[in-house]
Amino acid sequence: MKTRYSLLTAAVLFTLANTASAQYTIDVIGGSEVTLEGLVQADSYWYNDDFRVLSSDPVDGTDSDFGMRRAELILKGKGPGMWNWVIGYDARSDKFLDNNISYRFNGQTSVFVGQYKQPNSLEELSSTKNNDFISKAMTTNMQGVARRMGAKIDTDYGNWGGTVSYFGNEITNNESPSLGSGQGYGLRGYFAPIKTDTSILHLGLSYIDMEARDSFDKGTARLRVRPNADAANQRLIDTGTFNDADRLKTTGFEAAYVDGPLKIQAEYMTTKVSRNLNPGFTGDSWYVYGVYNLTGESSGYRGGVFSTPLPNDPAKGMWQLGLRYDTADLNDGSVNFANPASPVVTGVMGGEESNWTVGVNWYWRSNFKFSANYVMVDSSRYSSSIKNFQDDNPEIFEFRAQLFW
Repeated sequence: MKTRYSLLTAAVLFTLANTASAQYTIDVIGGSEVTLEGLVQADSYWYNDDFRVLSSDPVDGTDSDFGMRRAELILKGKGPGMWNWVIGYDARSDKFLDNNISYRFNGQTSVFVGQYKQPNSLEELSSTKNNDFISKAMTTNMQGVARRMGAKIDTDYGNWGGTVSYFGNEITNNESPSLGSGQGYGLRGYFAPIKTDTSILHLGLSYIDMEARDSFDKGTARLRVRPNADAANQRLIDTGTFNDADRLKTTGFEAAYVDGPLKIQAEYMTTKVSRNLNPGFTGDSWYVYGVYNLTGESSGYRGGVFSTPLPNDPAKGMWQLGLRYDTADLNDGSVNFANPASPVVTGVMGGEESNWTVGVNWYWRSNFKFSANYVMVDSSRYSSSIKNFQDDNPEIFEFRAQLFW
């Protein structure tokens, strides 16, 4: 615990002392140029609860959460030659981030070995420090496979490319992932038929096929998601645990369009869970959002992923307005109310949820970002205790202060 907060303090102090650059060059060691990057995020949440208490400490009766969200330190090495490496650690979550070594064969193709993000979510693959909203969409948080140990091949020809990956578990396995922790493989391809300095049209397709396993190598799986608030104690929709799960297969579709300061982005994912003793389960979700840079900057694009530019005027910063709609459906069954006193449930009724998020971001100079989001939640899930559907429609206000270099 002391080590974690010592690293956190070091990260904050280092960031404050080096706010003039995006990264800090340490030295050249063995032909490798070593740089240090960091990310510190502090979040605040205020809940207007409806049915369930969302606060992470519901016992104390508060309707808010405050705390550090991330405290990341990342060492990167460029060279010697076509070799590159990265070592990343999050002191707040006590977990390892990207930790891999890569080799670039030519201008288009690279091989990675180690831990890295898997190729199945446009939003997940984007840099965390530049997320357009404080919480990623339910689609990303529930069905995106983040960092895993494995090996992959990346190819990027500018306006098209793809990734093939084979992976196992995370280095740090300190919580049970919703999508299990077994071995699997992933594929992703993208195409940008329009790609200029200010106009981009992106289309993508991804597929993940993996074992449904927990840390004890048992066949389990569970899909659930928080209501667009990372600190919330509750998941309003939840399939419950499948103790007879075999494999999970997730197919994703991506689309995005940039026209100068405007970016529109959307993703759809469907996940199928095959089970040994019960019928399989299928759940899906999607989101669409728009972000507009009031100060005129335009998004960048590389490797099938969008990047956020620095402000045109560092002193005034870059202002963004965003609006997102995301929805998830974890119902794969039905309820027969022929006998209201004893409804008959068939299949899995994990619930449905749809959220609206309104957001504003201010990127100030090269190292600071401040964000505010307002989330309106509309969820419904069958409850065996009341023998009917239970609606839960809270509202959430969120604020984030961020330092990065």
